[in-house]
Formats: sequence, structure tokens, C-alpha cells
Amino acid sequence: MRTRDVTKGRGGAAPLSLAATLAALALSLLPATASAKPVHVVVGLDLSKSNPLVDDDAYARKVADYVEDYVIDAELKSQVTLRSFGSYNTSDRNLRQDYVISTRQPADAVSVITREIIAGIPKLVAAGRLTAQNNTNILAFLENMAERVDCRSHEVVMILVTDGIEDSEYARMVRQGATLPEPEEALYQGCDELHILGLGQGQTSPELTKRLREQWTLWAEKAGFEEFYGLNDW
Repeated sequence: MRTRDVTKGRGGAAPLSLAATLAALALSLLPATASAKPVHVVVGLDLSKSNPLVDDDAYARKVADYVEDYVIDAELKSQVTLRSFGSYNTSDRNLRQDYVISTRQPADAVSVITREIIAGIPKLVAAGRLTAQNNTNILAFLENMAERVDCRSHEVVMILVTDGIEDSEYARMVRQGATLPEPEEALYQGCDELHILGLGQGQTSPELTKRLREQWTLWAEKAGFEEFYGLNDW
């Protein structure tokens, strides 16, 4: 594509002044992030007994480090949502925390709080302040959270800390050949990223981890996410 000569007007008009040229250059160099949408980081913490998050301090700290990277540089008006899940329709000692990044509550402060909560999950479970669950309703959690996010006003990053083994009426993914049902609609159309941390953790089966990653990749695409990251380890 040819570039127009900005030093000449139509019909051989006089060149732009040095000040005008510098002003135009300054505008062209404005950072692209100036008009970027704030981010909404949603962290789903699977408290199912099969997830090492509930009893492994080192694992919980590793998860906390991963999540912190997405919070610490968040722009003003960004949101951070922490939720626990496991068995369906239980409110017994669940985790529910919400933060909005502002001048009074800056991103670095929220990142510290978020990190401390996630790293402390095993201790909270051991102390009885959170309850380990017997089932893993991941799909139901995602369906509920779809009502909580707005992919038009925010860059939505969903981070699920789970082994990815749906264990519900929808699917029993630990069974050989089991598949995830496709979402009935694009629940997260236009949303940016879905991360699953810990796919297949605790199962010692690379084949199961591979099948889980394939199934969740398909689900994320059908649900409308632009990117999917399924990590067994990181």
C-alpha cells in the first residue's frame, strides 16, 4: 500500500509546519492500550476432593503465582472475581470474593489479596472454613458465570483451577471414552481466554489428560472463547 506524502497539500499547497508535523507524529505514537478495555479475571477454584488444590500447599502457591500475573497489572475499572465450586447447588462454606481495581484499591494490592487467598486454600479447608466437595460440576459453574460476565465491556479471562474431570449429570469424564456435551449456545461469545490449570492432575494418566484437553478445547470453541489453555503442569 502506498503512503501518502503528508508534507504536501492538494495542488502543491505549502508544506505542513514543523509543529503540525510533530503533532501528527505524536498522535501516531500514542500507545495502543489507551483505548483497551479493562479486564475481568474470573478465578474458579474447584474444591472437589480429587483436586490437589484442597490439600497441597505447594500446588496452591503455584496456582496463586499464575493468577497473580493476570491481576497485578490490571487497568483501572478491571474486575477480579473469586469463586469456589464443586458439588452442585451447595452454599456450605463457599468462597465468594469480588474486587474492582481503582485508585483506592489498586491492582498490586488486589493481586496480593488474591494470591494470599488462593495460596491459603489448603489451610482454609483443613480448618473447616471451606468444605471439600464430593463432586465436580464444572459445566454448571461455567453456565452460571456466563450470567456474571460482559465480554463487550471487559476482556474476560476465565481461569479454572480444576483437574477438568467433570463428574455430574452432564458427564462422567473419568470413564473411558466419555465426552463433554456441547454447549447449547455460545455462552461466552467474544470472551477472550479460558484457562484450565491442573488437567488430569492426580490421575497419573497422560491418555486421560490428552482426552480432557481435546474435549475442553472443543467446548471452549463452541462456547465462544477466542483462546483456550489446558495445562496439566506449568
